[in-house]
Amino acid sequence: MNRRHLIKGALGLICAPLSSSLFAEIARSLPHTNTLPVAFIGHGSPMNAIEDTPFAQTWRKLGQQLPKPAAILCVSAHWLTRGSFVSAATQPDTIHDFGGFPQALFDVQYRAPGSPEGAALVQTLTRQASGQALVRLDDKQGLDHGTWSVLSRMYPDADIPVFQLSIDYHRPMAYHYQLAQQLSTLRERGVLIIGSGNIVHNLRAVRMIDGGYDWALAFNQRIKELLLDGDHQSILNYPQFGQAAQLSVPTPDHYIPMLYAIGLQRANDRLEFFNDSVTRGAISMSSFTLTAS
Repeated sequence: MNRRHLIKGALGLICAPLSSSLFAEIARSLPHTNTLPVAFIGHGSPMNAIEDTPFAQTWRKLGQQLPKPAAILCVSAHWLTRGSFVSAATQPDTIHDFGGFPQALFDVQYRAPGSPEGAALVQTLTRQASGQALVRLDDKQGLDHGTWSVLSRMYPDADIPVFQLSIDYHRPMAYHYQLAQQLSTLRERGVLIIGSGNIVHNLRAVRMIDGGYDWALAFNQRIKELLLDGDHQSILNYPQFGQAAQLSVPTPDHYIPMLYAIGLQRANDRLEFFNDSVTRGAISMSSFTLTAS
């Protein structure tokens, strides 16, 4: 399988040992657990946070069906940086990073606590052989709408600590996939890892229509088939699919979160799709979970 070859070509990152005091803090807040699932969620319009859409209804059911995590790590399409960062705020703000929507959406406050311990563990797991931190801590970053619009439906009580990993927008696709592999331990620490983006995301082509354009449907279907085949190399090399790829992924910000999900996939994981549709012509809501079987 192509995925095995990518795993062998990892970044050369190592797991540095935790200090005893930090280990004690992490052990209390993130104890060892059974293996948690991983999810990629097509988040679409932020209006899903306040409208009772079929997508929002499915997110609500998903939150009820999944094992309740000790913390949630989200890789959102809306935190783009130079360099990789992990949010370490104790009480992250709700970021309203959009315009032109009703006041009711700006009034939403998702007051989940942060997880400084989870952030410290991410930094430790991704420390480079030189001892330098590949992922830096950011104690001011809040939760963007790629995170809270989904979690406000999945976990409306906002009682689970949430932290985010940024997308280093200046790195190639393989970087994100390989960085995700270093986070695998979090699945046994009670952390639910979510990539929040969209397989197809072309706002310039969006229209108020049902379904999707032919190119959007074709690209979405191709990526779904590759996911089922476990062909991660082809997913990373998506420009090979020509014009459909160019139109579906004009910029990779919403595509990259999916790479973090598949980078965490294990041989025994069961892949299941949900919210499997293309809407407004050019937005794929197709989502999936990876669950240990």
